[in-house]
Amino acid sequence: MTTLTPFLPVKQNSLRMALVIARREIRDSFRDWRIILPIFLLTLAFPALMNFTARRAIAFADQYGAEIIATQLIPFLLLVVGFFPMSFSLIIALETFVGEKERNSLEPLLASPLTNTELYAGKMLAALAPPLTASYLGMSVYMFSLWINLAWRPEPELIIQVMLLTTVQGVIMVAAAVVVSSQATSVRAANLLASFIIVPMALLIQFEAGALFWGNHAGLWWLIVGLGLTAVVLIRMGLYVFNREELLGRDIDQIRLGWMFQVYWRRLSGQGWNGRFPRPLAWYRETLTIFPTLLQPIGMLLLAFGGAVLFGIWLAYQYTLPPDMQAELTGANMAANLEQYAFLLTALPIVIILQNVRVIALQALLGVFTFGVLAVLIFMLPWGVMAFLATQFYLAGQNPFQFLLAAFVPHALLEFPALLITTAAILRWQVVIIHPSPDHTLSENFLMRMADFTRIFLGVGLPLLITAAFVEAHITTHVLQMIYG
Repeated sequence: MTTLTPFLPVKQNSLRMALVIARREIRDSFRDWRIILPIFLLTLAFPALMNFTARRAIAFADQYGAEIIATQLIPFLLLVVGFFPMSFSLIIALETFVGEKERNSLEPLLASPLTNTELYAGKMLAALAPPLTASYLGMSVYMFSLWINLAWRPEPELIIQVMLLTTVQGVIMVAAAVVVSSQATSVRAANLLASFIIVPMALLIQFEAGALFWGNHAGLWWLIVGLGLTAVVLIRMGLYVFNREELLGRDIDQIRLGWMFQVYWRRLSGQGWNGRFPRPLAWYRETLTIFPTLLQPIGMLLLAFGGAVLFGIWLAYQYTLPPDMQAELTGANMAANLEQYAFLLTALPIVIILQNVRVIALQALLGVFTFGVLAVLIFMLPWGVMAFLATQFYLAGQNPFQFLLAAFVPHALLEFPALLITTAAILRWQVVIIHPSPDHTLSENFLMRMADFTRIFLGVGLPLLITAAFVEAHITTHVLQMIYG
């Protein structure tokens, strides 16, 4: 007699297995009084403290006729009431993998027939559910007490925004903490790395406080969208970097500077395993093979370029220059301004080269910590300024295309491709954390793509930028004098 097994779709079965893991973890968490007691106190005692603070603030403000200040303070306290219980999600999330590894309870779980995705999703849901429930309960207690004591009722939009902000911030902290827990080798190391999570979130609370104080609800919606995208990126990153075999086999992390430099130098120089270096022409041919991998980042940067131009045009219409400043954009005044700076032409190429190198270094540095976001924003900045200035010329009655042809086109024909290719290499390097290649470890992928960026910058970007700097100093200035002189 055979037994018929009901058919379960793959996604439904994966979700069911993830929920099984989540239920197990949540049950274990509720057995630990060191976790439940602080969450319980923050759910009941902290809203009462914030309610007392709100009443004292309103009473103090009424004495000086500044009731609106205290009224704007109440929504911020609501946000704080929701954030503090969520901070305990870091403790639970940091214990998910590395804590169980130290207690020797992780091996049976990793030996189960669960996939990495099911295991990761279950652990993440378990770390998120108790603190998020406590946050919702705390905010409900706080709003109910304010309604009883002060007859204050929040607007529905404010409630939705605070709920969404609390939820998304919790997902970000849990996703980042689970990544840290899966990569750290001890609870002590994971707790130290948690400061890189809690400090940015604390700074984010201050920004949200400013938006709530000024009543900028539209800005909060954009912030929610940005945080939601960040949460998706972190979850995707966690799914890619989580590997149960590496988790079991890694006992201690070592800073192997020699190995890091060797991986980076071999990729940068093209040195073969026999110790030989390629000739310059062969090195350039190897560098050109990187270009097909830059097509997708280049496409994204071109979209960002178009967005920067449109934003610059819109900004010019919103903030039109006054008539006295528009008068400076005429041909005669432009020629007079150029004559004042003629003595700087000899030193101008070096200044331009150093400025471009500083910009690229800033993109490389800041983009690492933001998964390439700030690198793209820095790339967009000069083209937005260019569109803003050209539109101001148009609003002043001048020909904007004549201004662009004179002030930007001669050197931009070289500078734009150099910045586009270099920024694409930076973006390809910095998003490797989100989507690493399965052929190498995360650290190897990171070092090799950093070397690829260096090859692109030294072999293609820097020569173009040097040429563009001399064109800008000696050709663009003469074109400006011919057109506006």
